[in-house]
Amino acid sequence: MHDFEQIIATLGEPFYRNEWTALYNMDCRQGLEAMRVKQVFVHSTITSPPYNIGKEYEKPLSTEEYIHWLSGVCSLIYDVTHPSGSYLLNLGYLPLEQTGRAVPIPYLLWDKIKFYLQQEIVWNYGAGVACKNYLSPRNEKILWYVKNAESYTFNLDAIRDPDVKYPNSKKNGRLRTNTLGKNPSDVWQIAKVTTGANRSSTERTPHPAQFPEDLVVRAVAGFTNAGEIILDPFLGSGTTAIVAMKHKRYSIGFEINEEYCHLIKKRVQQYEQECFSTTQALFEASENYS
Repeated sequence: MHDFEQIIATLGEPFYRNEWTALYNMDCRQGLEAMRVKQVFVHSTITSPPYNIGKEYEKPLSTEEYIHWLSGVCSLIYDVTHPSGSYLLNLGYLPLEQTGRAVPIPYLLWDKIKFYLQQEIVWNYGAGVACKNYLSPRNEKILWYVKNAESYTFNLDAIRDPDVKYPNSKKNGRLRTNTLGKNPSDVWQIAKVTTGANRSSTERTPHPAQFPEDLVVRAVAGFTNAGEIILDPFLGSGTTAIVAMKHKRYSIGFEINEEYCHLIKKRVQQYEQECFSTTQALFEASENYS
């Protein structure tokens, strides 16, 4: 039995599934614990958990409770990750009374996670709240963890930056730059999913904190391989599942809010229909040509 099917057999009937995707309407801790007990594994986790800042999908906790809860989830993720797997964790900021207005959550969490911290990635974006009494926030963090510091997936060529300023630069008659593009840095400039009249992103859904596809594409292409299983325990709007399908990766997603599960199902089915329509059009074109 394929690992993907083993996970489904462990977790039971999904809210929705297709060839590449299994979505569960449940608390991720329940699902992760079941996977841990049965010793079924994913290759990578790509996710953005609630930031404990009062969004509609979260119940605010004290900072101590929040960090305890999130570190517990991270511990379960570690236990269900393949020995050569990775964990890409997107986090923002939260206020700490009498300590700081916008304290990066990674500062409170990073040493409470069992994984090896390979690198911190800064996600930089243009749109955001304009502030008068402090600098306008324009970044979040992505912590790139690996389970084995000596054995992990990193597909450099898949995420090279094609915008090379001097593509034909040479030294001693030989090209100094890789023709596929320059090495990506640890600062990723990727637009947020925006809202509002005349400025809303084309991929916008009703979810209030949506992962941009470009961000997940880079994470999937750079840190996973085709045919592997990607976990998103806070699937939200479903972007991780959509990108995984597009890149021939399997995905397991947990989402505790049933309304968002229906949204994810709709997005996945919409993508499947687009694929079917494209395939049908190509078939008809080939028939007409012949």
